[in-house]
Amino acid sequence: MLGRPLAGLAGSGVQGAEGPVSTGVRPSVPETYQGVGSECRETGRNRYGQAGTPGAVRGHPVPAGLAGWTTGLGAGVSIRLALAGDAMLGRGVGAQIAVTGPHSLFSTEVQEFFESADLALLNLECCVSDRGRPWEGPGKRFHFRAPPRAVEALADLGIDCVTLANNHSLDFGYTALSDTFDHLSGAEISAVGAGVDAEQARAPVLLEAGGLRVAVLGFTDHPAGFAAGPGQPGVAYADLGTGIPHWLGDQVQALAASNDVVVVLPHWGPAMTTSPLPYIRSAARALLNAGATLVAGHSAHAFHGAAGRIFYDLGDFIDDYALDPALRNDLSLLYLVTVDERGPRRIDAVPLKLEYAHTRLPDSSERAWIRARFTSACAAFGTEVTEEDGLLVIAHPELEANDREA
Repeated sequence: MLGRPLAGLAGSGVQGAEGPVSTGVRPSVPETYQGVGSECRETGRNRYGQAGTPGAVRGHPVPAGLAGWTTGLGAGVSIRLALAGDAMLGRGVGAQIAVTGPHSLFSTEVQEFFESADLALLNLECCVSDRGRPWEGPGKRFHFRAPPRAVEALADLGIDCVTLANNHSLDFGYTALSDTFDHLSGAEISAVGAGVDAEQARAPVLLEAGGLRVAVLGFTDHPAGFAAGPGQPGVAYADLGTGIPHWLGDQVQALAASNDVVVVLPHWGPAMTTSPLPYIRSAARALLNAGATLVAGHSAHAFHGAAGRIFYDLGDFIDDYALDPALRNDLSLLYLVTVDERGPRRIDAVPLKLEYAHTRLPDSSERAWIRARFTSACAAFGTEVTEEDGLLVIAHPELEANDREA
């Protein structure tokens, strides 16, 4: 079973954008983007081996003679990673699935970009279950639970791994979290960031594509009440107030020594912000210093700028949230990162438009807003952004984040 499921556990009983919005008319996809995704190189997703357990390998299984996981076997090989932000498939999105099914949540063009990637990762901002009771806790206003069929929408995109280290995976208690692992496993989707205890919640998922070993790690800095502990189910919680905890730094360092690529997915910081707080910037640099190849965060519901290999916040990917007209949390990004054992070789950001329970590519005015905002946000870290064929391209992705920050 995926993610060491929480079998037999009983149920248990900030997000300013997370109120519902009304359904609107969906404009057609602009001609600028027609066929962009399909023009990307075809890679073919790896769907071999056993799906699911943290520490197990998806993709092509490692040959018996290569036990020990030394790196460098993918030398000269590059792969493309698709990195998306918060996917909230409950509430209004779940209602949409009940009416039209799970296969209409993303436009064809968005799906094509995912098809161009070798591996795809995102933050699953909900549990997946039809059981459980709403979690009761201080300040807990919103509870997100997706119907079981929601995993079909993720499978449509070819999602390989999700992180459950966030403030909504336990919204309906431990029973619903256990169901989430089961439903993801049935769709051959791995999960990090949650488990039956702290050890399992902190365990990585190990993937393989194109001969490269890719380790994925997820953690969250809120809420502390969701934290897994000894004999206590929950999420991989990290208090970042005084820097990254030793377990997290040690874990990243160990993974970097035995894998070609290490991707860290933090759910960090307050909602509805446009730039990372100082403690997040400090933690991100510490993760790179420990050996992370990429740090791709989320939580703000609005995308932030990038500093080298640090993507402070990916923004939202799909939801039913209320629109903040100033922050424009309905406009977001999908990162496509070409990476090899040396690090990122190319970083593209695909502009996205989030409608009610549907994600598509933006029209020209929406795309211009995203370009201006992203260019400005990245400039704050000394990161140059250009535009190529409707994609936002980060210049010199091989440079270290420390070289880029003002």
